[in-house]
This record gives sequence, C-alpha cells and structure tokens, in this order.
Amino acid sequence: MVFDEIDKQLLALLQSDSKQTNKALSLKLGLSVTAVYERIKKLESSGVISKNVALVNKKKVNKAFVAFCHVKLLQHSQDYVVKFERDVAELEEVLECYHISGDYDYLLKVLVKDMEAFREFMVKKLTRIDHIGSTHSMFMINEVKHTTTITL
Repeated sequence: MVFDEIDKQLLALLQSDSKQTNKALSLKLGLSVTAVYERIKKLESSGVISKNVALVNKKKVNKAFVAFCHVKLLQHSQDYVVKFERDVAELEEVLECYHISGDYDYLLKVLVKDMEAFREFMVKKLTRIDHIGSTHSMFMINEVKHTTTITL
C-alpha cells in the first residue's frame, strides 16, 4: 500500500494516541471529519491498522520482571515446531515469541511479578512443553527504550 503524507501523519497521530476523536484529528490534519473517518476505515480494512489497544504500565499492575528466554528444540521437524508454537501461544506470561535464526530456535519475552514467579513459570509451564532441548534466560535490568510506534 502506498501512503501519502496525510496517511503518514494520521498513522503517527493514531500511534501516539488512538483515542483522539475524528474531529480532533481532522483539525490537526486540515481535513473534514468524514475524510478522516474514511482514511481510518481504509487503513483498518487493508490491515495496516490491525487493532486499537490500551498499553498497561507493568509496574502499576505488579508485573515488572521482564525475562528474555532463548529456547532450543530437540528437533526441527514440522510437528515439533507446530506443537511448540501452539503451546507457547497459550502461556499468558509470554508477551512475544519469535522464531529466530542462530544458536537457538525461539526468543520469548516473558513478563511476571518477580524471580520467584519466573522460576514457577519455567518449572511448571515452559519446560513442560514437549520437545524443548534447552533454554537460556536473561533478565532486564533497565528498560532503555520501548515503543510501539512504527515510523513511515
């Protein structure tokens, strides 16, 4: 999809605050409310905007312990990959899961309350998934940059 400057500005505004009214957006963009509405609908129907969400402050909900887990499967057969991906997608502690290249097969971003909760997650959930050969975990010391904004 080709974006004109107004689409780019609209996406930047929506990524900074998706609760802005179409009227507020129309004033910032110099468009009619209807034009803004139509552009947003076009971006949604084409899949450019996939959903609107609220970003929750980890500390305020007592889940500020972030771990990154590398996972290596025993084998790379289609069955093992499909089963692992299906099982890990059901774990509420896993915010993100990426199939990656390199020494490990997957990288998981895990969010829990503290080290004790992470240990429980590892012992009772993650390592119980079949076909995991090994894991390697790292823990966040400080969040230097975290954004959900994609610049066009």
